Amino acid sequence: MTTYFARPTLPGPAALVLATLLLTGCVSGAAYEGSPAAGTTPEARAEQPGTAGRDAEEPGAEEPGEGPGEDPDAESAAEPAAPPSIDLTKHSATDPASPWVVVNKHAPIDPVDHEPELTTVRGYLVRPDAAPDLTAFLEAADADGVHLTLRSAYRGYPKQAEVYAGWVAQLGAAEADEVSARPGYSEHQTGLAVDVGSTTRPECDFDPCFGETVEGRWVTEHAEAFGFLVRYTPGNAVVTGYGPEAWHLRWVGRDLAKYMRDTGATTLEEVFDVPGGGYVR
Repeated sequence: MTTYFARPTLPGPAALVLATLLLTGCVSGAAYEGSPAAGTTPEARAEQPGTAGRDAEEPGAEEPGEGPGEDPDAESAAEPAAPPSIDLTKHSATDPASPWVVVNKHAPIDPVDHEPELTTVRGYLVRPDAAPDLTAFLEAADADGVHLTLRSAYRGYPKQAEVYAGWVAQLGAAEADEVSARPGYSEHQTGLAVDVGSTTRPECDFDPCFGETVEGRWVTEHAEAFGFLVRYTPGNAVVTGYGPEAWHLRWVGRDLAKYMRDTGATTLEEVFDVPGGGYVR
């Protein structure tokens, strides 16, 4: 069975209107809305004036998250770290009673016969303000299985004169100045400096090889956490006036030790703008 579909016809009046328009050319070159006539594809309409609203973004349209005043890169930019803060005028750098006193070949102890208040830690004399951190430092090493010994701490002016004279007799004055402080120029006289030794390699005490021992490596890694500086290192001899001494520790307190670590400062001379180097006379 064959089914026939009737072609739709326009109502009489509509057909008449259409015929009239065709005769007058009013739809010549045009198309019905929605027809796929040339130049009216979505791609084409997006480029034509008046059609952007249908298939393209309206002028000034913004992507989500890019509203006025917003910087798309702002969140990804890392905030600069705040500089470490400490009041460097809190303590004197010249008063021998100060925990921050700088003593070197340019800056002797004044007065030369200064004697600090002292207390005892494991049989050695140190300043009372340094004693708690020194005790904690030694106990922390013990807890890690690293057993440090104290080899020297406070030395008064007469004792330092004796030590220095011994080096002069052995090496001569010029070489003695490279390895020992003249009396009145030693950090040990402040009660803030200690020399530590090795229990595994005692032959390295007061020797450059101390830095290679188990104890020396532990000291280098942990001294700052307890307020101590390895005062004389290979990189700062021109400033401090002494070659490296991995065993010589100077207490400055935890705040200043942390500040120096955070800022990369390696000497007290740098922090307090104090001249260093060799003796001036």
